[in-house]
Amino acid sequence: MRIRGGRSVRALTGVTAVASALVTPTVASAAPAPIVSDQSVVRTAGLDEVFGTYVVSTLTSGRLATQAEMDAGMRTDEPFYDAPALTGTEKPGTLLKVQPVEVLFSGVKPGKLDAYRIMFVTTGIDGVTPEISTGIVLVPDDGTPADQRRLISYQEANDSVGGYCHPSTQWTGGDPMDGASWSALGPLALMFGKGYAVVISDVGNNGDLSPHGVFAGRYAGHTQLDAIRAATAVDEIGLRKDVPVGLFGIAGGGVGAAFAAESHAEYAPELNITATVLEGMVVDQRTFMRTADGSVGSGFAFAALLGLEPKYPEMRIDEKLTPVGKKVADWYRTQCQTPAYFTAPFVPLRTLFTSGQSPADIPEFQHVYDDNLLGDRAPRSKVLIASCEKDDSPMSLVPAQDARDLAARYRAGGTDVTYAPSDCSMGRFFADPYGWGTDLFGMQTIDWLSGNVTG
Repeated sequence: MRIRGGRSVRALTGVTAVASALVTPTVASAAPAPIVSDQSVVRTAGLDEVFGTYVVSTLTSGRLATQAEMDAGMRTDEPFYDAPALTGTEKPGTLLKVQPVEVLFSGVKPGKLDAYRIMFVTTGIDGVTPEISTGIVLVPDDGTPADQRRLISYQEANDSVGGYCHPSTQWTGGDPMDGASWSALGPLALMFGKGYAVVISDVGNNGDLSPHGVFAGRYAGHTQLDAIRAATAVDEIGLRKDVPVGLFGIAGGGVGAAFAAESHAEYAPELNITATVLEGMVVDQRTFMRTADGSVGSGFAFAALLGLEPKYPEMRIDEKLTPVGKKVADWYRTQCQTPAYFTAPFVPLRTLFTSGQSPADIPEFQHVYDDNLLGDRAPRSKVLIASCEKDDSPMSLVPAQDARDLAARYRAGGTDVTYAPSDCSMGRFFADPYGWGTDLFGMQTIDWLSGNVTG
């Protein structure tokens, strides 16, 4: 459903335009009802659940990797990522390559976990221009019949602009320091314990050494939906075409997950997506810039600009940077988020621009922020929003009000929305560090996800 007036939306053509007009009625302009927190649907999972029977079996049946295996996992010339030329006639979601791989994480090769790298066709921000993305599908070897599995499309908190920094590398031995993969361990353990298959998009071709457009929300959403299509085409996995699917996105990945949920009915209506979890996502790039600028997250805000530019080249960021800013940008564009983007905490970003302006206010960037504002359409699936409740923590880089506003816009458009924010306060950090940390990773939402990925 279309739920915001006053913004230009990309024109649709032909049957798609007609269908969209029929299924996306305009929402009345009445003020939305206040968003009230519902904590009854979330629960901190205990360590006994995280290290359940299946997860323990992966460790007891696994082994430490050899030095040769660890060296191979770190290579940045993997032939799998050599992309074929596209004719322009390929349908989004077309599976181009599949490669069985062994999971390798932090020197450990777990057992009873099947994995497949995938390369597939997706589209750019216009939803039309063919592009190539890669990703990885992880399937627990737990005896669950293939036709009874559910599928989670997981978008990590991956903010990396450089090549070979993305999930299909992270889970096969590369980029071992990356915080995005470490923060995914708990949620993935709970998902695997329930027998779910998980597909993770790289949001582009992981082996492409040019800067990646990971922050372009529409593009990230398309790659997430097309990764689902591709995962169902992997014969070795055997998922049903109508497999029940849940979207799960956190931080940078939450942007892609939200756009995937918003565009699902129009872009990939055949997919059986019934539930979406959004955790700590950037709702409005402009307010994120203002909040993160000069904070512990300054480096991430600067990286966000660089992760938008590949899909919005008219930003012409280099022309606006000081010599120091240009050197930082050149380095960031080749790096993974950890440790690179942690190297500029508390730096006022205006000092990197010749105009002395905050990037939130640079005129040439405003249309990009507008195009990446969440809430243009109401998702068809149920949605759980679980971002920080208050702006009371160094981890609160996304204004809490933005999440409430998004919930209100979705609800006004007819989406079944549950708002269950986390207590991210430093008080809780000291009183309950386990609960504080697992909430930041989204682990408290897995029960809700399990109960709503149905069909």
